[in-house]
Amino acid sequence: MKTASKILAAGLMSLAALSASAQQSKPNIILLVSDDTGYGDLGPYGGGEGRGMATPNIDRLANEGMTFYSFYAQPSCTPGRAAMQTGRIPNRSGMTTVAFQGQGGGLPAAEWTLASVLKTSGYKTFFTGKWHLGEADYAMPHAQGYDEMRYVGLYHLNAYTYADPTWFPDMSDELRTMFKKVTIGSISGKAGQKWTEDFKINGQYVDTPTAKTPDYPNGVVGIPYFDGYVQKAAMEYLDQAAKSKEPFFMNVNFMKVHQPNLPHPDFRGKSASRSKYADSVVELDARIGAIMDKVRALGLDKNTLVFYTTDNGAWQDVYPDAGYTPFRGTKGTVREGGNRVPAIAWMPGKIKPGTKNHDIVGGLDLMSTFAAVGGAKLPEKDRDGKPIIFDSFDMSPVLFGTGKSKRNEWFFFTENELTPGAARVGNYKAVFNLRGDNGASTGGLAVDTNLGWKGAEKYVATVPQVFDLWQDPQERYDLFMNNYTERTWTLVTINQAITEKMKTYVKYPPRKLQSEGYSGPITLTQYQRLANVREALEKEGFKLPMPNGN
Repeated sequence: MKTASKILAAGLMSLAALSASAQQSKPNIILLVSDDTGYGDLGPYGGGEGRGMATPNIDRLANEGMTFYSFYAQPSCTPGRAAMQTGRIPNRSGMTTVAFQGQGGGLPAAEWTLASVLKTSGYKTFFTGKWHLGEADYAMPHAQGYDEMRYVGLYHLNAYTYADPTWFPDMSDELRTMFKKVTIGSISGKAGQKWTEDFKINGQYVDTPTAKTPDYPNGVVGIPYFDGYVQKAAMEYLDQAAKSKEPFFMNVNFMKVHQPNLPHPDFRGKSASRSKYADSVVELDARIGAIMDKVRALGLDKNTLVFYTTDNGAWQDVYPDAGYTPFRGTKGTVREGGNRVPAIAWMPGKIKPGTKNHDIVGGLDLMSTFAAVGGAKLPEKDRDGKPIIFDSFDMSPVLFGTGKSKRNEWFFFTENELTPGAARVGNYKAVFNLRGDNGASTGGLAVDTNLGWKGAEKYVATVPQVFDLWQDPQERYDLFMNNYTERTWTLVTINQAITEKMKTYVKYPPRKLQSEGYSGPITLTQYQRLANVREALEKEGFKLPMPNGN
């Protein structure tokens, strides 16, 4: 009996060892995300030193890994981050619009995130930096699959300047009081616990996280210093994670280089350009470099996938405090300039150094890719038990050189669109929403504040603009009809792709918009027609809400 017991115990120990070994074999995953970084800002994309803002650490990342040249985000912060976190186009989750602080709401509790999916495969998960996916308790990172969050900023950088009289002396006292009340500062917390506020954030050169004053009873840290706390949180988590036998997923989101750019004092004037934006890019590069040095020093480079990208295209409307894009358009539009972004993947021994990739891929694809790498299965039902669909393709064959991306199309959406405002299939792109064009031929010229995100939706009737993105990535020459040929035939495949995407809304209806905004006027004629329909429906026992302009 003793012998049998020893054999059984040995067998159990062996199984436990195999299980531990399997866990250890799963690679760690680090996702680094910057804000509003332009396609042409970084060295691997012709920027860097050539634009007066050297990026040696990002250059090294690209030299040791894979650089993507047709990588797509969404056209603004909240939808871009929602798409990355969920692997779903933003109108499915209702996360299409940037919200003001105090609006509440956010990423629905029923959505899966990168973290909650990886947790099903045994990963520890950590988040730091910009979230921008709501401020309700159910929408916070530590309620969305992250075991721990530290130094989280819930908004874009501008939001932290609203209550500051030195920025907006003309604001009424009542409105300033409201913004002071509703604007949440940096927060930290662990899953299952209530978050706590670390300190307030403002737009000054101040770093007093523990000094209590009447205006800031929990201390205050200015915008210039906040990314230093994000870096600190990431470095400390790496030290902790390196001691564990469990795989981890760490999501690091820098607040810069979103406008207003206020570089840390250590980086003021450190770029050759000596502009605030260029100094902030140099700061971003240094912070990424510090994290990568820590990864290497801890020996984590032996089994860690690092992926760097940004949330949306360059915000040309706020030039010169903005990134550069060689493409037409700006953040907020369906043009390439608003959606095509830098992206670099790094995994020594797995990803071939110095690889350049031109497949159509994007932030949506991180979900399927990380799930495949981490041995997780994508759920078939949401966290409420209802059927769910993902718009994500596995990029791991591309990363590891075993195949091409299965994605051959990309759909472009702005805030209020159910049908895409533009669609790319292969090398051809049809643009239906001409928002922000106003005669400007390229993104570099579209810097007036009325040419980009501020512009109204502008739709063509049945004939979109069509561009060959291989020959004309700047979207300058409409090929639908011209004086030497016509490419109306391109719409056969493009319309078919859009139709197939639209069919999915029937089986998987989009969730309610989480942050509704004004999307244009409703005429008296429209109101009267809708009022008549409402009255008719009410008589038949149905309810139709009155139009509110959203």
